Amino acid sequence: MNTIPTHVAIIMDGNGRWGKLHGRSRSEGHYAGSQTMEELIDASAEIGVKILTLYAFSTENWKRPKEEVNYLMKLPIKFFKQKLPAFMKRNIKIVISGDIDNLPEETRKVVIKASKQTANNTGLIVNFALNYSSRSEIVHAMAHIIADVKEKKISIEQLDEQLFANYLYTKNLPDPDILIRTGGEKRISNFLMWQASTTELCFVDELFPDFKKELFLQTLACVTGGAKPSLV
Repeated sequence: MNTIPTHVAIIMDGNGRWGKLHGRSRSEGHYAGSQTMEELIDASAEIGVKILTLYAFSTENWKRPKEEVNYLMKLPIKFFKQKLPAFMKRNIKIVISGDIDNLPEETRKVVIKASKQTANNTGLIVNFALNYSSRSEIVHAMAHIIADVKEKKISIEQLDEQLFANYLYTKNLPDPDILIRTGGEKRISNFLMWQASTTELCFVDELFPDFKKELFLQTLACVTGGAKPSLV
């Protein structure tokens, strides 16, 4: 594998635990995580990563306390309103993977605006997995395939792995080269189960707010077997 992977995916785990560990609320932990996320977006753009996929909110996260969920739904609003001008200036493209129809209205409008406004940018692609479930993604893909077969848009004989992949949220993206999970857990938690079939998995103990640029670069170097990427 090249020193600089094309597509890096991250399960940003440990924000709530980080808040508790530092005598703060889980929401404050999520805010700290959003700051680390900004660092990693910057680092990815600087070293030449082409695609960064971030597991921002899973469908299972709706089961968390209402106060925490409400805060998590407000974070994208604040984030995109603050960062969108910088993303445009840096040629960063925002895409969304997930069932955004079930997001709160204001959150949905903001993420759609970010996606549309950056659609023609040609730099780093930041793919936010928002209200995402890999199992649901696969079920939805099959439902759409069945509908297209019934409408004679495709035939069942055409169905192969490539055609199936074209019905996933990530249809326009290559599979990730590396999937990193922070926080010490060693599982992929319903994330990119189809796309990560041949992906290198890397589990780190640091809680996500502590997974700063330097550690990110060290992790990439460890997994790829190359020298640590240098920031421009």
